[in-house]
Amino acid sequence: MGIVTLIISAMLVSNVVLVRFLGTCPFLGVSKKISNAIGLGLATIFVVFFSSLLSYGLYHLVLKPLGLEFLSLVSFILIIASFVQFVEMFLKKYIPSLYRSLGIYLPLITTNCIVLAIALENIGNNYSLVETIVYSLSVSAGFLLVLILFSVIRERIDSLNRVPQAFKGAAIALIITALMTMAFFGFQGLV
Repeated sequence: MGIVTLIISAMLVSNVVLVRFLGTCPFLGVSKKISNAIGLGLATIFVVFFSSLLSYGLYHLVLKPLGLEFLSLVSFILIIASFVQFVEMFLKKYIPSLYRSLGIYLPLITTNCIVLAIALENIGNNYSLVETIVYSLSVSAGFLLVLILFSVIRERIDSLNRVPQAFKGAAIALIITALMTMAFFGFQGLV
């Protein structure tokens, strides 16, 4: 039951974008097209999952036994930057259209506070390896879910072409975000 609660909490109740307000830059910037949202969401899942796993192992197998816990932040940032660089090189070589469409938002995964927050929370909450895996996948899947929902809504609104001129662009995006945030706060009673 603890794992199911962790999944529901990470994806819906404490959604990283709409409830905790982390990662709003790629959320607002990449969500104009569904394909871009899915691409960035999957890249983020990959980076979050593997950087959390490596950070967990480094912390528990190297830093903690040697009494070097104070190096965790720096080492986690290096791990995250390495994985993002790998994803960027992979997309550039094998999926160049997605690489071009994501633009600056792809390297911004490195500075995306979601990735570092999850790695630090896994250590701070003293999660086991299984809980680290579940939490990392659930939070990043929640990020992907919100990106897809938001991009679908934005594409639908753009196709209707009924938004008043004063609300076009960032204004309507922020209004949609506020409405989605209120909807996700409705999940607070689940866990």
